[in-house]
Amino acid sequence: MTEETETHFSAARSVLRIVMTSPNPETNPETTTLPAPSLPDIRNETRSTLAHQFSLWNQPGYRLEQLLDWLYCRRVETWDAMTNLPKSLRSQLASVWSLGALSLLRKQGSKDSTQKFLWRLKDGSLIESVLIPANPALYGDSADRHTLCVSTQVGCAYGCRFCASGLDGWKRNLAPWEIVGQILGVERWHAEQNPSEKPTAADKISNHRLINNLVIMGMGEPMANYDNLMMALRSLNAPWGGGIGARKITISTSGLAPKIRQLADEPEQFRLAISLHGATDAVRNQIMPVNRKYPLSELSQACSYYLERKGKMITLEYILIDGVNDAIAEVKPLSDLARRLHAKVNLIPYNTVEGLPWKRPDEARCQKFAETLTRSGVTCTLRLEKGHDIDAACGQLRLKTERELAATSAITGSSIDQPEPES
Repeated sequence: MTEETETHFSAARSVLRIVMTSPNPETNPETTTLPAPSLPDIRNETRSTLAHQFSLWNQPGYRLEQLLDWLYCRRVETWDAMTNLPKSLRSQLASVWSLGALSLLRKQGSKDSTQKFLWRLKDGSLIESVLIPANPALYGDSADRHTLCVSTQVGCAYGCRFCASGLDGWKRNLAPWEIVGQILGVERWHAEQNPSEKPTAADKISNHRLINNLVIMGMGEPMANYDNLMMALRSLNAPWGGGIGARKITISTSGLAPKIRQLADEPEQFRLAISLHGATDAVRNQIMPVNRKYPLSELSQACSYYLERKGKMITLEYILIDGVNDAIAEVKPLSDLARRLHAKVNLIPYNTVEGLPWKRPDEARCQKFAETLTRSGVTCTLRLEKGHDIDAACGQLRLKTERELAATSAITGSSIDQPEPES
């Protein structure tokens, strides 16, 4: 049975209030004085920077371990919840850093237990995360337990023709803590549903991770927010932070060749996935504007460099779009590219997006494409998309909710109702 839970009316009212009361100095002189800048979030910090501050405060080392346990294992949202830290230390922390949390605005659950989370950020922006349950491995070496698809930007500037994420353009990059906060937020939600699984002080962080696989392919182009993303992933990978193995973290890109090379030179063994969706420049130029700046020749050279430096198999993501890239004639260039890069291919039937002309091929056509590709000697997975009934296309739930809120705000004096639950 499809499940959808949403916050109370106040959450939607808060989003609308931010939209309706944004200051305009020309029409509202009283708003020209800007508020004091907010404190940086503590989860933007590394262990070393926190250790330095604790040293300046003459705090013993074990206090830092207690703090990190509260932040990443217990996932608390307030300083007062850190009950084994002295009140004086909690006050010092609160004077230097904020401790934010993403607000869950909507949650949809599909019939196959895929869960989509819509988060409201402090500035009212909306982003999505998708929790994918136990599944034959798509990106790692063994069967996944719980994989979270994570967003890195509000909107997207790259304008892939078939994608909902960029339909309203790009707004901003996510801060490191907002990327980390998606993992902590989903796990906090899960813990609330399963109170018996609450970790104790003796538990290791990695033993109490609901999420042990990350795919960085939600809203936005991850490589366009490279520095913030790497800060977040290093915290999530570190034993003192998320404790998620680097080989369980896959970063996707639509084809930013220079950033692929930069990733190849990083010490961490993060995996790479390419949002390919076309194995010729003709197809990619039609649906992916980034290909005009970084055509397939340049993209494949960057992938070869990554392979040479890391020795790890690359995944080629290939969304099957009816009448665009699903013809059997497209198998040979895809096969040639995959073999040249020693890559595996993940075929994904298109999730339709309201307002866009693209369609999902029928299942038989998808199966035939996959079988032909497999016979060519390429390792191939056909993902009969989990979550097809929950606005599963990236950015779709966010776009739908923003338009509902905008339509409501246009009705003078109307109250804000919760969006109708999807069936």
